[in-house]
Amino acid sequence: MAKVSTVFVCSNCGNESPKWFGKCPACNEWNTCYEEKQTAINSNAKIQRREMPEPTLLNSIKKQDIARSSTGFEELDRVLGGGLVKGSLTLIGGEPGIGKSTLILQICDKVKGEGKVLYVSGEESAEQIKIRADRLSINNEDILFLGETDMDIIENAILKVKPKLVVIDSVQTMYSNEITSSPGSVSQVREITAKIMRTCKQEAITTIIIGHVTKDRKHCRPKSIRAYGRYSFILRRRKIFYI
Repeated sequence: MAKVSTVFVCSNCGNESPKWFGKCPACNEWNTCYEEKQTAINSNAKIQRREMPEPTLLNSIKKQDIARSSTGFEELDRVLGGGLVKGSLTLIGGEPGIGKSTLILQICDKVKGEGKVLYVSGEESAEQIKIRADRLSINNEDILFLGETDMDIIENAILKVKPKLVVIDSVQTMYSNEITSSPGSVSQVREITAKIMRTCKQEAITTIIIGHVTKDRKHCRPKSIRAYGRYSFILRRRKIFYI
């Protein structure tokens, strides 16, 4: 049987400790400690299930292989350094209702003709996304919708479809069976982000992750996943801020 252990996690920065703490030793915040149970997974078994990638000579990569795809928005392209890079991971954070999903849906329409787009939503149904798409006059036959929160199913869908662009809306609603904590916790968010990054890097798929930012930050852990993405930016009142 898998071994279950208990750790104490800071809800502000994601710092883990085997003992309870009143003040986080990493970010110095008070009363952010909560208990979380974790299940140890046999790492050797996980490695055997994955195909081991072969190293590539850096000098053998040609410049034209690093072409960027425009998002259709000049300011967003500027923040991204010229556009979306193949195999990159981008985090978009913002308060609920600020326009994150609307912006991403417009980006999905701008990449029309370049390949399939897989839009994964754990919050809204296909009907809700369709209503927004009709309001924005979006008509891209290559957009595929998946209403799912189980990361194993999402991974299988990504490997099966092999899209050009993957959108995860939002990362707080996704969960992995390898972590016993609830969706949106620090451990779940980090595990989900690591899985998405690993899959999309191996398959060279551009990925955009949406994360909610609230005033008390109880439901968003941007510090926990910022290290995984090449770019991170916050959307406030439809203005883009690079972080």
